[in-house]
Amino acid sequence: MSLLTVNQLRIEFPSRHGVARAVNDISFKVEAGEILGLVGESGAGKSTIGNGVIDLLSKPGRVAGGEVTLNGERISGLTNQQMRSIRGSRIGFIFQDPMTSLNSLFTIEQQMVETIVANLQVSPQEAFERSLELLKQVGIPQPEQRIKQYPHQFSGGMRQRVVIAIAMSCEPELIIADEPTTALDVSVQDQILKLIRQMCEQRNVGCMLVTHDMGVVANVCDRVAVMYRGDLVELGQTEQILHAPTHPYTQSLISAVPRPDVKLDRFPLVNYIEQAEEVPQIDVANHWLGQSQDFIKHDGPLLQVQNLDLHFTIKDSIFPSRRQRLHATNNVSFDIAEGESFGLVGESGSGKSTVARIIAGLQEADSGVINFEGINLTALKSERERRPLRRQMQMVFQNPYTSMNPRMKVADIIAEPIRFHNLAENEREIRQIVADLLDHVGLGAKAGLRFPHEFSGGQRQRISIARALATRPRLLICDEPTSALDVSVQAQILNLLKDLQDELNLSMLFISHDLPVIRQMCDRIGVMQKGTLLEVAPTEQLFERPQSPYTKSLIGLMPQIKAPSGANANNANANANANAQHVA
Repeated sequence: MSLLTVNQLRIEFPSRHGVARAVNDISFKVEAGEILGLVGESGAGKSTIGNGVIDLLSKPGRVAGGEVTLNGERISGLTNQQMRSIRGSRIGFIFQDPMTSLNSLFTIEQQMVETIVANLQVSPQEAFERSLELLKQVGIPQPEQRIKQYPHQFSGGMRQRVVIAIAMSCEPELIIADEPTTALDVSVQDQILKLIRQMCEQRNVGCMLVTHDMGVVANVCDRVAVMYRGDLVELGQTEQILHAPTHPYTQSLISAVPRPDVKLDRFPLVNYIEQAEEVPQIDVANHWLGQSQDFIKHDGPLLQVQNLDLHFTIKDSIFPSRRQRLHATNNVSFDIAEGESFGLVGESGSGKSTVARIIAGLQEADSGVINFEGINLTALKSERERRPLRRQMQMVFQNPYTSMNPRMKVADIIAEPIRFHNLAENEREIRQIVADLLDHVGLGAKAGLRFPHEFSGGQRQRISIARALATRPRLLICDEPTSALDVSVQAQILNLLKDLQDELNLSMLFISHDLPVIRQMCDRIGVMQKGTLLEVAPTEQLFERPQSPYTKSLIGLMPQIKAPSGANANNANANANANAQHVA
């Protein structure tokens, strides 16, 4: 008897325009102690299946057919009260966005203890001790202090560790993990994946792992199910799926995974069934994007960061000896040349995003100097002095949806910085510029009439890029711009950024915990740990001959698809050649 059996599951979303079928009569099993990877591009129905199994579909979504059994017991069609007794105690769920599953009004201790007491029938003291042990297992430093804090006091990666600890707290039979390591760096990701693998082996727990990271699939999954537009197109052992896939979509999907071992000029695209749209090329010399009103040419680096220092107070007190301060950036120095792409990597909480926010003027440093085109930005006191230089530096944030006003149409979102900086003569010219930008990022001018919630994650990130380009910047700061995107959309966005950099001679500060992406995107890389910049080197030199032990550790932990073994090698080589022709 299988631990989880999904038989002919069909999930629908009725609307006034008809019924949209998200999952089309799919069937699969998860055995005890097994990890089944569920992969596919955004919108394929992966997360919908997980939500359907535990009856957490957003209304008006519904399970329209099929059945789900857990250890032979049917759990589909149960009442809310019956399902509540199964969630947590028998099936644990790890959500992609930890802030949606943590209550911001309660401490981590309150949330963990409440969950454990409700499901395991133990005393609050026993639940507290178990909570501390779980926080240690998922790598939370100083768990005795951190358990007393609130979710907003944790970084994104730390919050995800807490969510994983809560999911494991009640010793469930099955864990459904929906992109559990998306927000985590490779070191923490390795810890979490080892923990999930160890739990499945030692406690005989089954796991359904929803992910877009094929390296993660290669490292921990026993079998892989590939989904495309609600259909299960391929199901098999991990090695067979990764090295000898039979379905054209699977072949195309795997070929788009960023290479960790060599640098390529372009990211291969997933072009199964639908060909990727070509972004129109521009004549920079005569195009609006290539014209500038106040760019000051300067000999030397475009950006120089010197001895950047910043402390955060994590516990204040009227007594200086009792104050607790975190050294967010510790004497950080680097420079970025005109047209160069500079990468910053490091684990969650290392200070990467803090450095970016200081450069963009969103955070003020305690000390240090930032020179942009030879002008000391930290010495400028008035907004009038800073404004012409700030518009030449724009950010593309990790979560495009939270960086947009949901009540504004896309055209107004992109036009806002143009109006603010008076970059156009009249509204007619603004409308033309916005339409041109939307065309150039591959969305088309008509996209300006819609609202942000009407777009997918990848499309929203294209809107963010269009808005960033609206001020004709010289430096683009990209803070984890593709961490939440599947490999197919990621390839489109990264190729777009490469094209824009080549056409406009943009300089880029590219922040990511995805080392294969960093290798493909950057000319030089800086490695940060605990606020300190450990080393800076050209990309290939850093990957081939890292100097810092921490850098060596990061590269060694990088998830990757290992070469096939035995008889599969010849099949894999043949498929690789076919994939290359298919993608080309």
